[in-house]
Amino acid sequence: MPSSQSPFSSSISRREAFQTLASGTLGAQIVSLASTSAASAQDSPVAAGPFPLKQSIAHWCFARSTWKWSLERTCEEARKLGCESVELITPDNMPTVAAHSLTCAMVSLEMPPGVRGFEAGWNNPQHWEMLQQTTTRSLEAAARMGAPNVIAFVGMRAKDLKNAAAGEFGMEEGADNCVEGLKRVASLAEKTGVTICLEMLNSRDGTAPMLGHPGYQGDHVDYCIRILERIGSPRIKLLFDVYHVQIMDGDVIHRIRQYAPWIGHIHTAGVPGRGELDDTQEVHYRGIAATLLEVGYKGFVGHEFMPTRDPVGGLKEAISVCSGVKI
Repeated sequence: MPSSQSPFSSSISRREAFQTLASGTLGAQIVSLASTSAASAQDSPVAAGPFPLKQSIAHWCFARSTWKWSLERTCEEARKLGCESVELITPDNMPTVAAHSLTCAMVSLEMPPGVRGFEAGWNNPQHWEMLQQTTTRSLEAAARMGAPNVIAFVGMRAKDLKNAAAGEFGMEEGADNCVEGLKRVASLAEKTGVTICLEMLNSRDGTAPMLGHPGYQGDHVDYCIRILERIGSPRIKLLFDVYHVQIMDGDVIHRIRQYAPWIGHIHTAGVPGRGELDDTQEVHYRGIAATLLEVGYKGFVGHEFMPTRDPVGGLKEAISVCSGVKI
């Protein structure tokens, strides 16, 4: 759909966009794409943007799926769909994204071999030196490339994942460590103008890899927010992943309103199962998108679902639901 035909063209105000989304007048027009085949998805019209909420694609979901998209393919599809970002890539891969005139809404960390980012978090002082180095590298790369955010994690409760006898971090101990550790990189984030986003993850779903993270300490929004408040930096915020928040805390719209000043980035996925944003899942993403506009959110909405069918069709559906624009 050409941008001149979009009900959310650049000339429309955010208030008008919110009112249109919230009213549901567009919702009746947005058709379900659940049965769209790969061929028809490729042939159907695409949006040129801009959308009332900036849209981003999390590359890893599509690289790990049955379709095994390369970064180049993800960037190409992002451009076709009117997205402005491909995210969760390391600094070494950012030139590929820039070559497609895209940004990286959330820069990931280059972790040592065999170390997963969400496990080696700031709650464990043993990781501080490594995290300071890799976070610094990502902050500097983000600043050079004009990317807005770098990811951070609380980490696991276990003090040593290979030795249960080492015990666990208490909740206050873990929070204290996160505050002290993140303060080590807060000044650089402020200097570069790049925001570090601490991600809350669900610890409930252990049925399959990446559906949840049993043992993760930062598994409630309130806990993560208290850490951010104690740090008190405008460049340390929350990565509000709707999928994880719904599983652990629910009350998503209220929490967005309550914590709006602390939200630096949004992730989406269907609940349960982390699949598409379709009618088989329980989250009302159209209402969430309207709330983000209501509170004046200016960041990105990153689609981080694990596709179970044609990924282009799923992305079109997600962007439509989160923008009010049929594509």
